[in-house]
Amino acid sequence: MRDGLRGLTTRGRSFLAAAVAAAISAAILGEKDLLRVAVLLAILPLLAAAYVGRSRYKLACNRSLEPHRVPVGASSRVVLRLQNLSRLPTGTLLLEDRLPYALGSRPRVVLERLGAHQASSVAYTVRADVRGRYEVGPLVIRLTDPFGLCELSRAFPSTDHLTVIPQVTPLPSVRLPGEYAGSGDSRARSVAVHGEDDAATREYRMGDDLRRVHWKSTARTGELMVRREEQPWESRATVLLDTRAYGHRGDGPTASFEWAVSAAASIAVHLRQAGYKLRLVTGDGADVDATEAGGEGLLLDHLAQVHLDKRGDITSLVQQVRQRADGGLIIALFGALNTAEAELLAGLRGNGATCVGFLLDSTTWLNLPAKARAEAEHAHAAAALALLQSGWRVIGVEHGNRLPVLWPQAGRGSQGFALRAAMAETVAGGMR
Repeated sequence: MRDGLRGLTTRGRSFLAAAVAAAISAAILGEKDLLRVAVLLAILPLLAAAYVGRSRYKLACNRSLEPHRVPVGASSRVVLRLQNLSRLPTGTLLLEDRLPYALGSRPRVVLERLGAHQASSVAYTVRADVRGRYEVGPLVIRLTDPFGLCELSRAFPSTDHLTVIPQVTPLPSVRLPGEYAGSGDSRARSVAVHGEDDAATREYRMGDDLRRVHWKSTARTGELMVRREEQPWESRATVLLDTRAYGHRGDGPTASFEWAVSAAASIAVHLRQAGYKLRLVTGDGADVDATEAGGEGLLLDHLAQVHLDKRGDITSLVQQVRQRADGGLIIALFGALNTAEAELLAGLRGNGATCVGFLLDSTTWLNLPAKARAEAEHAHAAAALALLQSGWRVIGVEHGNRLPVLWPQAGRGSQGFALRAAMAETVAGGMR
């Protein structure tokens, strides 16, 4: 009741003022009929305040997002279903759903009166041009009585989340240098070997069954070894995303980092659909296993929230990948590198891994003077050369390049690598 009195509108307060004036006039003039009018004028806003004040327990709200995960630039439909649980009709309801700035202005929807136990639904759309995970809600409702004497705001505590994922671009099928393959000619095979003396072995890992320990290999190597028997053919791939803040340029959705994030999402989805056991590693410390059911959604949800790391460096990135290094295909999206950082990446080629790097010349996302542009191109070429010499396959990326056009260069036997190596040698010779 107290909340209802605080919510009296100007009309409701005017009714109370008129009731007081009528009561005083009735007392002075001795008019009983005027006193009855004063009582009536006072009862109306009090009843309205009591009616609106108890409505907070008589409304139920449900929100649904269709869909709850959308790519950048796409729209999602938000459906609000409001139900009147009481036996009394409501007045006109003004609904306002709270949204973050990135999703646009707060929608305001007018809902006509709801009858007893009646339900009604309203919908609106939201759209985001920046990836991320956004909170939708809570819903705020303005309740009024049929006479407009009292108005009260109520908020439902429930919220939902909209995940805006990077844009995923379909990629053409190419023959990749696969490792530990399942089916397919482009994948190397991990063959099951039978026999005690010639069993394929590997180092013991925490959690391995001790019954699989191969004692002859253990005695020969001095380390605990286990059999790799009856292993299914499989393909393994690691997608590596460089999040160093000083390696990227540009702002907003058109920054070089956003190109790299979208490319990482596109490559990861493409490889997973091709049957690879997939792992996503980002420079901010995340390590996502996207092999199991629902792995694609988990991967995209993480890429929706990944951000630049001002303290990131190549050394920690290499160490993070090597913590679970088990061979396979490594496809990396790098920002600008210097030669020392490129040489450190040679450490990822251990255990038979094949490494393919998309090296972004992030300075092309800026407008530089001619001299600064030439220096940036020389630095980019030197880093590409250092990667090539350490055994990486390098694909240069400039502003405006499209991933589906570059993707075939990641395939086996691409002639572009030799050409790029020759160009890098020429540029490096000119610098000397």
